[in-house]
Order: sequence, then structure tokens, then C-alpha cells
Amino acid sequence: MTYAFAPAAPEGSAHFDVIVVGAGAAGMMCAATAGQRGRRVLLIDHATRLAEKIRISGGGRCNFTNLRVGPEHYLSRNRHFVRSALSRYGSGEFIALVRRHGIAYHEREWGQLFCDDSAQQIIDMLRAQCEDGGVQWAMPATVHEIVHHPAAADARFVLDTERGRFSAHSLVIATGGLAIPKIGATPFGYRVAEQFGLPIVPPRPALVPLTLGAETLARLAPLAGISLVVEAHCRGPAFREAALVTHRGLSGPAILQVSSYWQAQAYEADDWAPVSLNLLPGCDAEAWLLAHAKGRTLLPNLLAEKLPRRFAQAWCELHGWTRPLNEFRHAELRAIAASLADWQLSPSGTQGYAKAEVTLGGVDTHALSSKTMEARAVPGLHFIGEVMDVTGHLGGYNFQWAWSSGVACGLAA
Repeated sequence: MTYAFAPAAPEGSAHFDVIVVGAGAAGMMCAATAGQRGRRVLLIDHATRLAEKIRISGGGRCNFTNLRVGPEHYLSRNRHFVRSALSRYGSGEFIALVRRHGIAYHEREWGQLFCDDSAQQIIDMLRAQCEDGGVQWAMPATVHEIVHHPAAADARFVLDTERGRFSAHSLVIATGGLAIPKIGATPFGYRVAEQFGLPIVPPRPALVPLTLGAETLARLAPLAGISLVVEAHCRGPAFREAALVTHRGLSGPAILQVSSYWQAQAYEADDWAPVSLNLLPGCDAEAWLLAHAKGRTLLPNLLAEKLPRRFAQAWCELHGWTRPLNEFRHAELRAIAASLADWQLSPSGTQGYAKAEVTLGGVDTHALSSKTMEARAVPGLHFIGEVMDVTGHLGGYNFQWAWSSGVACGLAA
């Protein structure tokens, strides 16, 4: 797809009210909002294909928001930062926009909303919103340098790019994080923050599969491909969703959710807490086992009534619990029940940014206004979306943060 851009001035330069760097979810939302309030906006992106992360999201159908969006669904060192933007532009407002554009959608579990047809519909909608605001494009275009003139009346920021030199009164960084480098993720946004002296919360992969140590993996590897519903937590909320055993460790929605909290504890604790899995969520494991205490059924066979058979067998072998129920003392059955309700695993790491859905950490939001996304120490400089230290749960929350932060910035820049 070719992106038209208005002819540059004879000197190879042009001035705008707002320049947005990054034409993803947050960037297009911000550009459209600013353009529709009369601002002259330029949207710059280095990619050759527009909004690739939206296109591949949700299995190609884009989990564009969630019906249950609230501040409790986000991680940040500045815990209350998201409240203002989410309260002013929440999921209801974005759903109304989707409806105005005639996009059919459906709800899945936990309030997740997906396009009936294709994620491309969301991209086309955002592009149309930008066109309504008269947004101009420079894409693909790499930004080589940003020069700051704080005393200038209008051209406070000058950007040298392969398409020419552009200046603006306001500069918005919407370049995302490090997740999924194969579709163009770069540390550009962090470098801009560092250029202007803004603190960075060290980035880490989030919503990402976890790896296990060699000893544990050797016992669980034969179970690769087995999925079961668990309740997982790690110094945070519990997530009752599917977990998947892989050849490298654990994956599945429950594990992706808890991975963000496992990573986040590096900022808040001196030790790495294990991930806890309740293998029988909603079941009183102790009462259930004791009710069968006099039977001769092998423990693995009993567990196979509630767990995948191969998993039940391997889990019992892992602990040496393969005898009939009537050969266990009640104290042993209580210990088994406790382990079923709180099976603790210590991950060795993650599968990295290549498999991560988003990035944890980023530009420290203590340095930004929660109402405008503007850097407190650098008037006119804004950061939105994933480049900031705001990370949502799996399920449409990160897209909603893109919409909310983009609108908050677009109304102010």
C-alpha cells in the first residue's frame, strides 16, 4: 500500500502543529483526534506495511477492546496513571466508533471483543479517521535525528528523515515497545526518552510463554501439547484460563497473563517468586481426596477424572504418588491436595520478545502527565501506547490503552 504525502516545500522542509512518530494503534488514534480538532498533523512510520501488529492480532480478527476495562487490568510502577485516560475514553467510546463504521463484532469469554471478519477493518477505520482529520503521511520514512528548540515559538521539534526535514510545535512518540521484532519493533521510543532525559523502567517481554529449568523440563517435556484449565498467580491476581505444556516450558492464556507479574516482581522484590498453579480450580481437592480415601483406585486414575490422563500420570510420577488411595495416610492426602491447589514452579526465563505480545516497562509515567501524556520537563513532547510503562492484561486491554492514551494526547497536543 502506498501512502500519499503532500509535496514538501522547495527547501525540502514542512511545518506541522503535531508530528506523530509511529502509525500503529495509538499513533493513528492520536493523529486522527488531533486532526479532527483542526490541528495540522503529520504521521511518520518506518514500516512499509501499515499497523502490522493490529493486522496479526487476535488470530487476524483483532481483540480490539474488552467490556470490563478498568485500572485493575494494568501494570505500571505508577499504579494510578491510567485512571484519567480510561475514564475519559473507555471501551464504550471505542465500541461506538466501531459501530459507526459498520464493523460487526462478537464477544468471547471474559468480555473480549473481536471483529467478525478481519482485523483489517480496524486498520481501515483508523485510516479513515485520519483522513477525516486531514492527517498527512510520511511512510515509510526513517527518523534520523530529532533536534529540540525549546525557545522556538512553533518549531520546537525538528525531525530529519529520509523524506525531508519536518518541524512541529508538538511531538508525539507512539513507536511501541520491543515485542515481535520481526514486524518492526525497535527501541526508538526509549532512545528519544533518553535523549530528553526521561527515566525508563527497564523493558522486559510480557504476555509471554515461560521456560523451565532442565530438570523440571525433562519430566514434563513428554507432555508437550497437553492443555488444562488452571488458576495461576504470581504475586498478583489469579487467572483461571488454559495452560499449555510446551517443549520449552509453559504457555497458554493463564501463563501469558501471569508472566507479566512474574517479570514485574524484578522491580519490586529481591527474589523471584515461583508461579503457582491450582490444577483443580473450583474443586475442594482435600474433601474430594478424603472422600475416596478408602478406595483402591490408583491416585493417577482418580486424578484423570478431572485432569488429562497423561498429565495426571506424569504429575503423580513426578511426586512419587502412584499408589492406591487406601495406601495413603490422611495427612499424605492433605499434602497431595495442597500441592494440587498450589503447585509451584520456578521459571528459568521467558521465550523473549519474539514470542511476547507486549513489552513490560518503558517510559516512566511518573515523568508524564496522566491527562495529556506530555513530558513534565519537556513541553510539547508526548508518549503514548506501549512505549510507556503501562502493560495491560491479555484480552483487549492493551489496545484499549492505545485508544485511550491516543485520544488523551490528541485532545491536548
